[in-house]
Amino acid sequence: MLRVSKLTDYGTVVLAHMARKPADMFAASDVATATHLTVPTVSKLLKCFTRAGLVTSQRGARGGYSLARAPERITAVEIIDAVEGRVAITQCSLGHDRCNLEAVCGVGHNWQRISMAIREALRTVTLAQLARPTAAVPLHMDFGALLTHTRHSRT
Repeated sequence: MLRVSKLTDYGTVVLAHMARKPADMFAASDVATATHLTVPTVSKLLKCFTRAGLVTSQRGARGGYSLARAPERITAVEIIDAVEGRVAITQCSLGHDRCNLEAVCGVGHNWQRISMAIREALRTVTLAQLARPTAAVPLHMDFGALLTHTRHSRT
């Protein structure tokens, strides 16, 4: 099954909290309290997001963390990449020379196409959308319908 790690899920919660007040400066401890996560977890995520350019940090008495750009300009793929590394469904999807079987493999390029489609789908979902409360998506909903729903809710 494809799924993001718990840390990435928590990272989305942290950024969604910040996205609700995008101009504000946030202390890691305040974010931890608001999201019911531990301070070490929030601090680790904020450092990942700072390195990835999604969040900026400022030291001092009035310091803290803030979004580096508007929530509408931060995508789900950037959030996942910041925590987990580049999104790819298989090792060979990351590029050439990743697998000993590449020269004889008949399916690697198809997995690369699938990975690119997943990345593109994740690129269409913004932090602003993730931060908005929505109704639960039924677990039996097919992926195509979910993508159609996501595209229509962007407007």
